[in-house]
Amino acid sequence: MTGYGKATGELPGKKITVELRSLNSRQFDLSLRIPGMYREKESELRTELSKQTERGKIDFSIYSEFTASTNTSTINKTLAKSYHNELKTLSHELGENNSNLLSLVLKMPDVLKSERQELDEAEWKTVRKLVDSAITDFSKFRADEGKVLAEEFSRRINGIAALLAEIVTLDAKRIPQLREKLLKAVSELREKIDQNRFEQELIYYLEKLDISEEKLRLKTHLDYFLKTMDEPSSGRKLGFITQEIGREINTIGSKANDAGVQKLVVQMKDELEKVKEQLLNVL
Repeated sequence: MTGYGKATGELPGKKITVELRSLNSRQFDLSLRIPGMYREKESELRTELSKQTERGKIDFSIYSEFTASTNTSTINKTLAKSYHNELKTLSHELGENNSNLLSLVLKMPDVLKSERQELDEAEWKTVRKLVDSAITDFSKFRADEGKVLAEEFSRRINGIAALLAEIVTLDAKRIPQLREKLLKAVSELREKIDQNRFEQELIYYLEKLDISEEKLRLKTHLDYFLKTMDEPSSGRKLGFITQEIGREINTIGSKANDAGVQKLVVQMKDELEKVKEQLLNVL
């Protein structure tokens, strides 16, 4: 499910920015980018993010920006020179202007190092509050998107239910018309066939075309889908229900043997496919 959250805060000598974003994914897939000073808290962050985001392709970042007036960082000259040489070589190969390489080098990972290497617990408490704030912002983003999706699902599922009601109306006329058609087709043969056997075969044939059970199950699945939307973390469950809805729609289409019903079945399938597409956004 897509989502975005951000929080910023000031610490002595630095500005901290926490960003959290996600894209659709069936599993929990976390990409973590944090300053080396906070690396010892990585396990704690992973556990919390897994619990709060549940699933999705998650990108989590903590950016530390030193303020000019209190900058206590030092430059890793060896690493800076290495970056500079690599960038210079690359720019030469690509025929690019390399006059501004130094500013790029200073933005590369671990070029600027804080003189204090040990993590201060008081600082981490502040950073952790920013992390929690970003997660709260992220969750609100998801919740707002979820409301929009809920409206979309309700509209599509109710649309399928309306089409089912039309099928019920058509089906009430379909079987009698089919019976009459069959009787007319074999009326000339009545004297040549066993009447009891004929009635048995007719009943068997009509039962094969009967969609009463499928109509009932489809209505039950549609109601269950709407009810399940109110449950937390129901994405996978809704996916299973859509599979059952699709199975009943397909069976109705294959058994009905009626052009009017087939037309409605195609419309139902179209609505259901749109539901399936959006279910990837649901936790």
